[in-house]
Amino acid sequence: MSFHVKDWLKTIFVVFGFCLVLILGAIKSVIFGLVAALVLIVGSVGVIFGFLPAHIVWTIHAIVKTGKFDAPLKVAILICLPALFAIWLGLSIAGSVLVGIGYGFFTPWVSSFEAFRYDDVSERFHHCLVDGTWTAIKGSCTVVRDFKDVCYHSYRRIMNELRGSPGSDGPQPLRFIHIPACIIAGLLGLIVEIPLYTAIAIVKSPFMLFKGWQRLIHDMISREGPFLESACIPIAGLTIILWPLIVLGSVVMAIFSSFFVGLYASVVVYQERSFRRGVAFVIAMVAAFDEYSNDWLYLREGSILPKPSYRKKKTSESSELPTVQNYSVKGKFTSVLSEAPGMIMPTLTSSRSVREAIHEVKMFQMWEHMMRSCEIKGKELIDASVITPADLHNWLKGKDTSDSAIVDVGVQCYAFLHTVMNSIKGGSEGLLLLDGTEVTYLNRPEDRLMDWFFHPIMILKDQVKIIQLEEKEVRFLEKVVVLGNHAARMMRWENQCSPPQDTVRAAQIEGISRRMIGIMRSISMLPTFRRRYRHIVKALLVYSGGIEESSKGFSNTISKDGSTRSRTSNTVVSTEIA
Repeated sequence: MSFHVKDWLKTIFVVFGFCLVLILGAIKSVIFGLVAALVLIVGSVGVIFGFLPAHIVWTIHAIVKTGKFDAPLKVAILICLPALFAIWLGLSIAGSVLVGIGYGFFTPWVSSFEAFRYDDVSERFHHCLVDGTWTAIKGSCTVVRDFKDVCYHSYRRIMNELRGSPGSDGPQPLRFIHIPACIIAGLLGLIVEIPLYTAIAIVKSPFMLFKGWQRLIHDMISREGPFLESACIPIAGLTIILWPLIVLGSVVMAIFSSFFVGLYASVVVYQERSFRRGVAFVIAMVAAFDEYSNDWLYLREGSILPKPSYRKKKTSESSELPTVQNYSVKGKFTSVLSEAPGMIMPTLTSSRSVREAIHEVKMFQMWEHMMRSCEIKGKELIDASVITPADLHNWLKGKDTSDSAIVDVGVQCYAFLHTVMNSIKGGSEGLLLLDGTEVTYLNRPEDRLMDWFFHPIMILKDQVKIIQLEEKEVRFLEKVVVLGNHAARMMRWENQCSPPQDTVRAAQIEGISRRMIGIMRSISMLPTFRRRYRHIVKALLVYSGGIEESSKGFSNTISKDGSTRSRTSNTVVSTEIA
Protein backbone atom coordinates (compact mmCIF):
# COMPACT_ATOMS: atom_id res chain seq x y z
CA MET A 1 0.00 0.00 0.00
CA SER A 2 2.83 2.34 0.87
CA PHE A 3 4.35 1.67 -2.53
CA HIS A 4 1.18 2.81 -4.27
CA VAL A 5 1.10 5.95 -2.12
CA LYS A 6 4.70 6.76 -3.01
CA ASP A 7 3.99 6.07 -6.66
CA TRP A 8 0.99 8.41 -6.61
CA LEU A 9 2.96 11.08 -4.78
CA LYS A 10 5.73 10.83 -7.37
CA THR A 11 3.22 11.11 -10.19
CA ILE A 12 1.58 14.16 -8.61
CA PHE A 13 5.00 15.76 -8.14
CA VAL A 14 5.90 15.17 -11.78
CA VAL A 15 2.57 16.58 -13.00
CA PHE A 16 2.88 19.60 -10.71
CA GLY A 17 6.46 20.23 -11.82
CA PHE A 18 5.46 19.84 -15.47
CA CYS A 19 2.68 22.42 -15.13
CA LEU A 20 4.97 24.80 -13.26
CA VAL A 21 7.71 24.56 -15.90
CA LEU A 22 5.06 24.90 -18.62
CA ILE A 23 3.96 28.23 -17.14
CA LEU A 24 7.55 29.37 -16.57
CA GLY A 25 8.46 28.53 -20.17
CA ALA A 26 5.46 30.46 -21.45
CA ILE A 27 6.51 33.52 -19.44
CA LYS A 28 10.06 33.33 -20.81
CA SER A 29 8.67 32.91 -24.32
CA VAL A 30 6.68 36.12 -23.97
CA ILE A 31 9.54 38.16 -22.48
CA PHE A 32 12.76 36.87 -24.01
CA GLY A 33 11.25 35.06 -26.98
CA LEU A 34 9.78 38.30 -28.25
CA VAL A 35 13.22 39.93 -28.25
CA ALA A 36 14.81 36.90 -29.93
CA ALA A 37 12.08 36.85 -32.57
CA LEU A 38 12.49 40.56 -33.32
CA VAL A 39 16.27 40.19 -33.60
CA LEU A 40 15.92 37.26 -35.99
CA ILE A 41 13.18 38.83 -38.13
CA VAL A 42 14.74 42.29 -38.37
CA GLY A 43 18.23 40.87 -38.93
CA SER A 44 17.14 38.41 -41.61
CA VAL A 45 15.01 40.95 -43.48
CA GLY A 46 17.89 43.42 -43.27
CA VAL A 47 20.24 40.83 -44.79
CA ILE A 48 17.71 40.09 -47.56
CA PHE A 49 17.32 43.72 -48.61
CA GLY A 50 20.96 44.58 -47.92
CA PHE A 51 22.29 41.94 -50.29
CA LEU A 52 19.51 42.22 -52.88
CA PRO A 53 21.42 44.71 -55.12
CA ALA A 54 24.53 42.53 -54.92
CA HIS A 55 22.49 39.40 -55.70
CA ILE A 56 21.01 41.08 -58.78
CA VAL A 57 24.43 42.23 -60.02
CA TRP A 58 26.13 38.88 -59.34
CA THR A 59 23.33 36.93 -61.00
CA ILE A 60 23.17 39.07 -64.15
CA HIS A 61 26.97 39.10 -64.44
CA ALA A 62 27.19 35.32 -64.03
CA ILE A 63 24.44 34.65 -66.57
CA VAL A 64 25.98 37.00 -69.14
CA LYS A 65 29.53 35.67 -68.68
CA THR A 66 28.88 31.95 -68.34
CA GLY A 67 29.80 29.68 -71.20
CA LYS A 68 27.33 27.02 -70.09
CA PHE A 69 24.30 28.64 -71.76
CA ASP A 70 23.80 29.97 -75.25
CA ALA A 71 22.28 33.36 -76.07
CA PRO A 72 18.59 32.33 -76.22
CA LEU A 73 18.78 30.64 -72.84
CA LYS A 74 20.50 33.67 -71.32
CA VAL A 75 17.74 35.89 -72.69
CA ALA A 76 15.07 33.58 -71.25
CA ILE A 77 16.68 33.59 -67.81
CA LEU A 78 17.15 37.35 -67.82
CA ILE A 79 13.49 37.84 -68.75
CA CYS A 80 12.42 35.64 -65.83
CA LEU A 81 14.79 37.23 -63.30
CA PRO A 82 12.35 39.94 -62.03
CA ALA A 83 9.71 37.31 -61.28
CA LEU A 84 12.27 35.02 -59.65
CA PHE A 85 13.59 37.78 -57.41
CA ALA A 86 10.03 38.80 -56.52
CA ILE A 87 9.30 35.18 -55.48
CA TRP A 88 12.57 35.15 -53.52
CA LEU A 89 11.65 38.31 -51.64
CA GLY A 90 8.15 37.09 -50.80
CA LEU A 91 9.18 33.62 -49.67
CA SER A 92 12.30 34.71 -47.81
CA ILE A 93 10.53 37.46 -45.87
CA ALA A 94 7.62 35.15 -45.03
CA GLY A 95 10.07 32.43 -44.02
CA SER A 96 12.04 34.86 -41.84
CA VAL A 97 8.86 35.88 -40.01
CA LEU A 98 7.75 32.27 -39.48
CA VAL A 99 11.20 31.10 -38.35
CA GLY A 100 11.57 34.12 -36.06
CA ILE A 101 8.22 33.55 -34.39
CA GLY A 102 8.80 29.81 -34.08
CA TYR A 103 12.33 30.19 -32.75
CA GLY A 104 11.45 32.94 -30.28
CA PHE A 105 8.36 31.11 -29.05
CA PHE A 106 9.69 27.56 -28.73
CA THR A 107 13.35 27.99 -27.73
CA PRO A 108 12.77 29.43 -24.22
CA TRP A 109 9.95 26.96 -23.66
CA VAL A 110 11.90 23.86 -24.71
CA SER A 111 15.01 25.05 -22.84
CA SER A 112 13.02 25.13 -19.61
CA PHE A 113 12.07 21.47 -20.02
CA GLU A 114 15.59 20.45 -21.02
CA ALA A 115 16.71 21.44 -17.51
CA PHE A 116 15.20 18.14 -16.28
CA ARG A 117 18.26 16.34 -17.61
CA TYR A 118 20.21 17.56 -14.55
CA ASP A 119 20.08 15.29 -11.51
CA ASP A 120 20.77 17.91 -8.86
CA VAL A 121 17.57 19.72 -7.83
CA SER A 122 19.23 23.11 -7.29
CA GLU A 123 21.05 22.90 -10.64
CA ARG A 124 17.81 21.87 -12.32
CA PHE A 125 15.98 24.86 -10.81
CA HIS A 126 18.79 27.21 -11.88
CA HIS A 127 18.70 26.04 -15.50
CA CYS A 128 14.90 26.19 -15.58
CA LEU A 129 15.17 29.90 -14.81
CA VAL A 130 18.25 30.78 -16.87
CA ASP A 131 18.17 28.57 -19.97
CA GLY A 132 16.37 30.09 -22.92
CA THR A 133 16.79 33.71 -21.82
CA TRP A 134 20.03 35.31 -22.99
CA THR A 135 20.96 32.12 -24.85
CA ALA A 136 17.84 32.47 -27.02
CA ILE A 137 18.81 36.02 -27.98
CA LYS A 138 22.40 34.94 -28.73
CA GLY A 139 21.06 32.04 -30.77
CA SER A 140 18.93 34.37 -32.89
CA CYS A 141 22.03 36.46 -33.61
CA THR A 142 23.86 33.28 -34.65
CA VAL A 143 21.04 32.35 -37.02
CA VAL A 144 21.20 35.79 -38.63
CA ARG A 145 24.97 35.48 -39.01
CA ASP A 146 24.68 32.06 -40.66
CA PHE A 147 22.00 33.41 -42.98
CA LYS A 148 24.31 36.28 -43.90
CA ASP A 149 27.11 33.82 -44.71
CA VAL A 150 24.76 31.89 -47.01
CA CYS A 151 23.52 35.05 -48.76
CA TYR A 152 27.00 36.47 -49.22
CA HIS A 153 29.69 33.78 -49.36
CA SER A 154 27.68 30.76 -50.53
CA TYR A 155 25.64 32.61 -53.15
CA ARG A 156 28.69 34.45 -54.47
CA ARG A 157 30.58 31.17 -54.77
CA ILE A 158 27.69 29.60 -56.69
CA MET A 159 27.59 32.54 -59.09
CA ASN A 160 31.38 32.50 -59.52
CA GLU A 161 31.31 28.81 -60.36
CA LEU A 162 28.47 29.38 -62.82
CA ARG A 163 30.33 32.26 -64.42
CA GLY A 164 33.55 30.28 -64.79
CA SER A 165 31.85 27.10 -65.98
CA PRO A 166 32.53 26.53 -69.68
CA GLY A 167 30.11 23.60 -69.93
CA SER A 168 31.18 20.03 -70.51
CA ASP A 169 30.37 19.98 -74.21
CA GLY A 170 30.21 23.69 -74.89
CA PRO A 171 27.13 25.86 -74.44
CA GLN A 172 23.90 23.96 -74.07
CA PRO A 173 21.77 25.09 -77.04
CA LEU A 174 18.27 26.47 -76.64
CA ARG A 175 16.17 27.55 -79.58
CA PHE A 176 14.03 30.66 -79.23
CA ILE A 177 10.93 28.52 -79.66
CA HIS A 178 11.70 26.84 -76.33
CA ILE A 179 11.74 30.12 -74.37
CA PRO A 180 7.94 30.51 -74.21
CA ALA A 181 7.63 26.80 -73.42
CA CYS A 182 9.98 27.13 -70.42
CA ILE A 183 8.12 30.18 -69.10
CA ILE A 184 4.68 28.61 -69.58
CA ALA A 185 5.83 25.35 -67.95
CA GLY A 186 7.11 27.25 -64.91
CA LEU A 187 3.87 29.19 -64.58
CA LEU A 188 1.84 26.01 -65.06
CA GLY A 189 3.91 24.34 -62.35
CA LEU A 190 3.14 27.15 -59.91
CA ILE A 191 -0.57 27.12 -60.80
CA VAL A 192 -0.88 23.34 -60.38
CA GLU A 193 1.62 22.44 -57.65
CA ILE A 194 0.78 25.14 -55.08
CA PRO A 195 -2.97 24.42 -54.73
CA LEU A 196 -2.62 20.63 -55.05
CA TYR A 197 0.29 20.41 -52.59
CA THR A 198 -1.73 22.58 -50.22
CA ALA A 199 -4.84 20.45 -50.64
CA ILE A 200 -2.97 17.16 -50.10
CA ALA A 201 -1.15 18.53 -47.04
CA ILE A 202 -4.36 19.88 -45.50
CA VAL A 203 -6.38 16.72 -46.20
CA LYS A 204 -3.70 14.48 -44.67
CA SER A 205 -2.90 16.75 -41.72
CA PRO A 206 -5.67 15.18 -39.54
CA PHE A 207 -4.12 11.75 -40.16
CA MET A 208 -0.74 13.11 -39.14
CA LEU A 209 -2.25 14.77 -36.07
CA PHE A 210 -4.08 11.72 -34.71
CA LYS A 211 -1.47 9.16 -35.72
CA GLY A 212 1.20 11.25 -33.98
CA TRP A 213 -0.90 11.54 -30.85
CA GLN A 214 -1.62 7.82 -31.01
CA ARG A 215 2.09 7.01 -31.21
CA LEU A 216 3.02 9.34 -28.35
CA ILE A 217 0.18 8.28 -26.08
CA HIS A 218 0.99 4.62 -26.74
CA ASP A 219 4.60 5.27 -25.69
CA MET A 220 3.38 7.13 -22.60
CA ILE A 221 1.08 4.30 -21.48
CA SER A 222 3.59 1.53 -22.20
CA ARG A 223 6.57 3.61 -21.00
CA GLU A 224 8.44 3.15 -24.27
CA GLY A 225 10.44 5.49 -26.47
CA PRO A 226 10.96 8.93 -24.96
CA PHE A 227 8.84 8.00 -21.91
CA LEU A 228 11.27 5.24 -20.93
CA GLU A 229 13.79 7.75 -19.57
CA SER A 230 12.63 9.95 -16.70
CA ALA A 231 14.64 12.93 -17.93
CA CYS A 232 12.81 12.86 -21.28
CA ILE A 233 9.26 12.63 -19.94
CA PRO A 234 8.76 16.45 -19.69
CA ILE A 235 9.96 16.96 -23.28
CA ALA A 236 7.72 14.12 -24.48
CA GLY A 237 4.77 15.65 -22.64
CA LEU A 238 5.48 19.01 -24.24
CA THR A 239 5.59 17.28 -27.63
CA ILE A 240 2.06 15.93 -27.08
CA ILE A 241 0.79 19.43 -26.28
CA LEU A 242 2.59 21.10 -29.20
CA TRP A 243 1.97 18.36 -31.77
CA PRO A 244 -0.76 20.39 -33.55
CA LEU A 245 1.76 23.18 -34.12
CA ILE A 246 4.26 20.68 -35.49
CA VAL A 247 1.62 19.41 -37.91
CA LEU A 248 0.83 22.99 -38.92
CA GLY A 249 4.53 23.63 -39.56
CA SER A 250 4.71 20.56 -41.81
CA VAL A 251 1.77 21.86 -43.87
CA VAL A 252 3.46 25.26 -44.21
CA MET A 253 6.72 23.63 -45.34
CA ALA A 254 4.83 21.55 -47.93
CA ILE A 255 3.29 24.73 -49.36
CA PHE A 256 6.69 26.44 -49.29
CA SER A 257 8.38 23.60 -51.19
CA SER A 258 5.67 23.60 -53.87
CA PHE A 259 7.03 26.88 -55.28
CA PHE A 260 10.39 25.34 -56.11
CA VAL A 261 8.93 22.08 -57.40
CA GLY A 262 6.65 24.02 -59.74
CA LEU A 263 9.44 26.22 -61.09
CA TYR A 264 11.56 23.14 -61.78
CA ALA A 265 9.18 22.30 -64.65
CA SER A 266 10.99 24.97 -66.68
CA VAL A 267 14.26 23.13 -66.12
CA VAL A 268 12.72 19.87 -67.27
CA VAL A 269 11.48 21.51 -70.48
CA TYR A 270 14.98 22.88 -71.09
CA GLN A 271 16.70 19.56 -70.37
CA GLU A 272 14.30 17.37 -72.33
CA ARG A 273 13.53 19.91 -75.10
CA SER A 274 9.87 18.97 -74.74
CA PHE A 275 6.97 20.98 -73.36
CA ARG A 276 4.96 17.79 -73.04
CA ARG A 277 7.54 16.30 -70.68
CA GLY A 278 7.45 19.48 -68.62
CA VAL A 279 3.69 19.04 -68.21
CA ALA A 280 4.27 15.38 -67.37
CA PHE A 281 6.71 16.48 -64.65
CA VAL A 282 4.07 18.75 -63.12
CA ILE A 283 1.56 15.89 -62.98
CA ALA A 284 4.12 13.34 -61.77
CA MET A 285 5.30 15.51 -58.89
CA VAL A 286 1.77 15.73 -57.49
CA ALA A 287 1.53 11.93 -57.52
CA ALA A 288 5.03 11.63 -56.06
CA PHE A 289 4.15 13.97 -53.20
CA ASP A 290 0.95 12.03 -52.53
CA GLU A 291 2.90 8.76 -52.49
CA TYR A 292 5.63 10.29 -50.31
CA SER A 293 3.14 11.49 -47.68
CA ASN A 294 1.32 8.13 -47.74
CA ASP A 295 4.58 6.36 -46.91
CA TRP A 296 5.29 8.69 -44.00
CA LEU A 297 1.80 8.34 -42.55
CA TYR A 298 1.50 4.58 -43.17
CA LEU A 299 -1.54 4.99 -45.41
CA ARG A 300 -2.18 3.02 -48.60
CA GLU A 301 0.89 2.34 -50.75
CA GLY A 302 1.40 4.35 -53.88
CA SER A 303 -0.98 6.96 -55.21
CA ILE A 304 -4.25 6.97 -57.13
CA LEU A 305 -3.00 9.94 -59.16
CA PRO A 306 -1.28 9.39 -62.54
CA LYS A 307 2.50 9.45 -62.57
CA PRO A 308 3.68 9.83 -66.18
CA SER A 309 7.32 9.54 -67.12
CA TYR A 310 8.98 12.87 -67.81
CA ARG A 311 12.46 11.64 -68.75
CA LYS A 312 13.44 10.09 -72.06
CA LYS A 313 15.85 7.82 -70.27
CA LYS A 314 17.23 7.47 -66.80
CA THR A 315 20.23 9.65 -66.24
CA SER A 316 23.34 7.86 -65.19
CA GLU A 317 26.47 9.40 -63.85
CA SER A 318 29.09 9.38 -66.55
CA SER A 319 32.39 8.55 -64.99
CA GLU A 320 35.76 7.43 -66.14
CA LEU A 321 36.13 5.65 -62.82
CA PRO A 322 34.82 2.20 -61.96
CA THR A 323 32.01 2.10 -59.46
CA VAL A 324 30.56 -0.50 -57.18
CA GLN A 325 26.95 -0.87 -56.23
CA ASN A 326 26.11 0.40 -52.78
CA TYR A 327 22.86 -0.31 -51.00
CA SER A 328 21.35 2.01 -48.46
CA VAL A 329 18.84 1.11 -45.81
CA LYS A 330 16.67 4.09 -46.71
CA GLY A 331 17.34 4.07 -50.43
CA LYS A 332 19.97 5.24 -52.86
CA PHE A 333 20.94 8.82 -53.58
CA THR A 334 22.73 9.13 -56.87
CA SER A 335 23.36 12.86 -56.65
CA VAL A 336 23.83 15.52 -54.06
CA LEU A 337 20.56 17.16 -55.02
CA SER A 338 17.55 14.93 -55.45
CA GLU A 339 14.25 15.68 -57.09
CA ALA A 340 12.09 14.23 -54.33
CA PRO A 341 9.12 16.34 -53.32
CA GLY A 342 9.51 18.09 -50.03
CA MET A 343 7.17 17.81 -47.09
CA ILE A 344 9.10 17.98 -43.85
CA MET A 345 7.27 15.63 -41.49
CA PRO A 346 8.29 14.09 -38.18
CA THR A 347 8.62 10.35 -38.25
CA LEU A 348 5.77 8.35 -36.76
CA THR A 349 7.73 5.13 -36.37
CA SER A 350 8.19 3.47 -33.01
CA SER A 351 10.36 5.65 -30.83
CA ARG A 352 13.40 4.31 -29.07
CA SER A 353 14.83 5.12 -25.71
CA VAL A 354 17.74 7.46 -25.15
CA ARG A 355 20.00 4.52 -24.31
CA GLU A 356 19.19 2.88 -27.63
CA ALA A 357 19.61 6.05 -29.64
CA ILE A 358 22.92 6.93 -28.03
CA HIS A 359 24.65 4.21 -30.08
CA GLU A 360 23.83 6.10 -33.26
CA VAL A 361 26.27 8.60 -34.67
CA LYS A 362 24.82 12.08 -34.30
CA MET A 363 25.15 14.94 -36.74
CA PHE A 364 27.21 17.05 -34.36
CA GLN A 365 29.77 14.21 -34.15
CA MET A 366 30.24 14.44 -37.91
CA TRP A 367 30.68 18.22 -37.72
CA GLU A 368 33.16 17.91 -34.83
CA HIS A 369 35.15 15.28 -36.70
CA MET A 370 35.28 17.44 -39.82
CA MET A 371 36.41 20.55 -37.95
CA ARG A 372 38.92 18.73 -35.76
CA SER A 373 40.32 16.92 -38.80
CA CYS A 374 40.68 20.24 -40.65
CA GLU A 375 42.59 21.65 -37.69
CA ILE A 376 44.96 18.68 -37.41
CA LYS A 377 45.66 18.44 -41.13
CA GLY A 378 45.91 22.23 -41.40
CA LYS A 379 48.72 22.17 -38.85
CA GLU A 380 50.49 19.50 -40.91
CA LEU A 381 50.27 21.75 -43.98
CA ILE A 382 51.61 24.68 -41.96
CA ASP A 383 54.54 22.58 -40.70
CA ALA A 384 55.28 21.60 -44.31
CA SER A 385 55.10 25.30 -45.36
CA VAL A 386 52.32 24.48 -47.82
CA ILE A 387 50.05 27.20 -46.43
CA THR A 388 51.35 30.43 -44.94
CA PRO A 389 50.05 32.98 -42.43
CA ALA A 390 49.41 35.30 -45.39
CA ASP A 391 47.02 32.74 -46.89
CA LEU A 392 45.13 32.51 -43.61
CA HIS A 393 45.06 36.30 -43.19
CA ASN A 394 43.69 36.83 -46.70
CA TRP A 395 40.97 34.24 -46.18
CA LEU A 396 39.86 35.79 -42.90
CA LYS A 397 39.75 39.24 -44.51
CA GLY A 398 37.61 37.87 -47.35
CA LYS A 399 40.13 38.65 -50.10
CA ASP A 400 39.18 36.82 -53.28
CA THR A 401 42.67 35.87 -54.49
CA SER A 402 43.91 32.85 -56.38
CA ASP A 403 45.50 31.53 -53.18
CA SER A 404 42.30 31.81 -51.11
CA ALA A 405 41.01 28.51 -52.53
CA ILE A 406 43.90 26.72 -50.77
CA VAL A 407 42.48 27.66 -47.36
CA ASP A 408 38.87 27.76 -48.53
CA VAL A 409 38.72 24.24 -49.98
CA GLY A 410 42.22 22.76 -50.04
CA VAL A 411 42.56 22.16 -46.30
CA GLN A 412 39.11 20.57 -46.16
CA CYS A 413 39.86 18.28 -49.12
CA TYR A 414 43.19 17.29 -47.58
CA ALA A 415 41.44 16.28 -44.35
CA PHE A 416 38.66 14.54 -46.25
CA LEU A 417 41.17 12.58 -48.36
CA HIS A 418 42.93 11.27 -45.25
CA THR A 419 39.59 10.29 -43.69
CA VAL A 420 38.78 8.26 -46.81
CA MET A 421 42.23 6.66 -46.95
CA ASN A 422 42.21 5.79 -43.23
CA SER A 423 38.77 4.21 -43.66
CA ILE A 424 40.03 2.10 -46.55
CA LYS A 425 43.18 1.04 -44.70
CA GLY A 426 41.13 0.20 -41.61
CA GLY A 427 38.84 -2.07 -43.62
CA SER A 428 35.79 -0.04 -42.68
CA GLU A 429 32.52 -0.48 -44.54
CA GLY A 430 31.82 3.23 -43.96
CA LEU A 431 33.89 6.11 -42.65
CA LEU A 432 36.20 6.05 -39.62
CA LEU A 433 36.09 9.17 -37.44
CA LEU A 434 39.00 10.46 -35.38
CA ASP A 435 37.69 8.84 -32.20
CA GLY A 436 37.47 5.44 -33.89
CA THR A 437 33.70 5.58 -34.48
CA GLU A 438 32.61 3.88 -37.69
CA VAL A 439 29.80 5.58 -39.63
CA THR A 440 27.86 3.23 -41.91
CA TYR A 441 24.46 3.17 -43.56
CA LEU A 442 23.08 1.52 -40.42
CA ASN A 443 24.15 4.08 -37.80
CA ARG A 444 24.52 7.27 -39.81
CA PRO A 445 22.48 10.30 -38.70
CA GLU A 446 18.88 10.19 -39.92
CA ASP A 447 19.10 13.60 -41.53
CA ARG A 448 18.07 14.73 -45.01
CA LEU A 449 21.29 16.72 -45.50
CA MET A 450 23.29 13.68 -44.47
CA ASP A 451 21.39 11.62 -47.05
CA TRP A 452 22.38 14.06 -49.78
CA PHE A 453 26.10 13.73 -49.06
CA PHE A 454 26.71 10.33 -47.49
CA HIS A 455 25.96 8.20 -50.54
CA PRO A 456 28.17 10.23 -52.94
CA ILE A 457 30.96 10.07 -50.34
CA MET A 458 30.62 6.30 -50.10
CA ILE A 459 30.69 6.00 -53.90
CA LEU A 460 33.87 8.09 -53.99
CA LYS A 461 35.43 5.92 -51.26
CA ASP A 462 34.64 2.77 -53.24
CA GLN A 463 36.14 4.30 -56.39
CA VAL A 464 39.36 5.12 -54.54
CA LYS A 465 39.41 1.62 -53.07
CA ILE A 466 38.96 -0.09 -56.44
CA ILE A 467 41.77 1.68 -58.30
CA GLN A 468 44.19 0.89 -55.42
CA LEU A 469 46.30 4.02 -55.29
CA GLU A 470 49.96 3.59 -54.46
CA GLU A 471 51.52 5.68 -51.72
CA LYS A 472 53.26 8.02 -54.16
CA GLU A 473 50.02 8.46 -56.10
CA VAL A 474 48.24 9.36 -52.87
CA ARG A 475 50.91 12.01 -52.27
CA PHE A 476 50.31 13.38 -55.75
CA LEU A 477 46.56 13.44 -55.12
CA GLU A 478 47.26 15.44 -51.94
CA LYS A 479 49.03 18.07 -54.01
CA VAL A 480 46.19 18.25 -56.51
CA VAL A 481 43.36 18.64 -53.99
CA VAL A 482 45.23 21.17 -51.85
CA LEU A 483 47.02 23.35 -54.39
CA GLY A 484 44.99 22.81 -57.55
CA ASN A 485 46.59 24.68 -60.46
CA HIS A 486 49.31 26.44 -58.44
CA ALA A 487 52.23 24.84 -60.28
CA ALA A 488 54.94 26.83 -58.51
CA ARG A 489 53.67 25.97 -55.06
CA MET A 490 53.25 22.32 -56.06
CA MET A 491 56.92 22.22 -57.03
CA ARG A 492 57.96 23.68 -53.66
CA TRP A 493 56.00 21.06 -51.71
CA GLU A 494 58.33 18.06 -51.49
CA ASN A 495 56.19 15.16 -50.30
CA GLN A 496 57.83 12.32 -52.29
CA CYS A 497 54.96 12.16 -54.76
CA SER A 498 55.09 10.50 -58.13
CA PRO A 499 52.86 11.84 -60.94
CA PRO A 500 51.32 8.95 -62.87
CA GLN A 501 52.80 8.36 -66.29
CA ASP A 502 49.83 6.41 -67.59
CA THR A 503 47.19 8.74 -69.05
CA VAL A 504 44.32 6.53 -67.86
CA ARG A 505 45.72 6.53 -64.33
CA ALA A 506 46.14 10.29 -64.45
CA ALA A 507 42.55 10.71 -65.62
CA GLN A 508 41.32 8.53 -62.76
CA ILE A 509 43.20 10.59 -60.16
CA GLU A 510 42.00 13.82 -61.74
CA GLY A 511 38.41 12.55 -61.64
CA ILE A 512 38.74 11.70 -57.94
CA SER A 513 40.15 15.15 -57.18
CA ARG A 514 37.27 16.87 -59.04
CA ARG A 515 34.65 14.86 -57.17
CA MET A 516 36.35 15.44 -53.84
CA ILE A 517 36.59 19.18 -54.43
CA GLY A 518 32.98 19.30 -55.61
CA ILE A 519 31.70 17.51 -52.50
CA MET A 520 33.65 19.76 -50.14
CA ARG A 521 32.55 22.89 -51.99
CA SER A 522 28.93 21.81 -51.58
CA ILE A 523 29.41 21.08 -47.86
CA SER A 524 31.15 24.43 -47.30
CA MET A 525 28.07 26.25 -48.62
CA LEU A 526 25.87 24.89 -45.85
CA PRO A 527 24.77 27.17 -43.01
CA THR A 528 26.95 27.15 -39.86
CA PHE A 529 29.91 25.69 -41.77
CA ARG A 530 31.69 28.97 -42.46
CA ARG A 531 31.19 30.21 -38.90
CA ARG A 532 32.66 27.04 -37.45
CA TYR A 533 35.44 26.85 -40.03
CA ARG A 534 36.39 30.44 -39.30
CA HIS A 535 37.33 29.41 -35.74
CA ILE A 536 39.58 26.69 -37.18
CA VAL A 537 41.33 29.17 -39.49
CA LYS A 538 41.91 31.52 -36.55
CA ALA A 539 43.40 28.63 -34.57
CA LEU A 540 45.68 27.78 -37.49
CA LEU A 541 46.73 31.42 -37.75
CA VAL A 542 47.72 31.43 -34.08
CA TYR A 543 49.54 28.13 -34.56
CA SER A 544 51.48 29.52 -37.52
CA GLY A 545 52.62 32.55 -35.51
CA GLY A 546 50.75 34.88 -37.82
CA ILE A 547 49.23 37.10 -35.11
CA GLU A 548 51.32 40.13 -34.29
CA GLU A 549 51.18 41.06 -30.62
CA SER A 550 54.32 43.16 -30.39
CA SER A 551 52.25 46.17 -29.38
CA LYS A 552 51.25 44.30 -26.23
CA GLY A 553 54.81 43.30 -25.45
CA PHE A 554 54.21 39.63 -26.06
CA SER A 555 56.53 37.20 -27.74
CA ASN A 556 54.56 34.24 -29.04
CA THR A 557 55.93 30.76 -29.42
CA ILE A 558 53.65 28.07 -30.75
CA SER A 559 53.94 24.57 -29.43
CA LYS A 560 53.30 21.56 -31.60
CA ASP A 561 50.40 20.36 -29.45
CA GLY A 562 48.29 23.29 -30.57
CA SER A 563 48.74 25.67 -27.61
CA THR A 564 49.87 29.29 -27.83
CA ARG A 565 52.50 30.30 -25.24
CA SER A 566 52.83 34.07 -24.81
CA ARG A 567 55.74 35.21 -22.70
CA THR A 568 56.48 38.58 -21.15
CA SER A 569 59.33 39.34 -18.81
CA ASN A 570 57.37 38.18 -15.78
CA THR A 571 54.29 36.35 -17.10
CA VAL A 572 53.62 33.24 -19.14
CA VAL A 573 50.19 33.04 -20.74
CA SER A 574 49.07 29.73 -22.20
CA THR A 575 45.98 29.53 -24.35
CA GLU A 576 44.76 26.13 -25.45
CA ILE A 577 43.25 26.09 -28.91
CA ALA A 578 39.99 24.18 -28.93
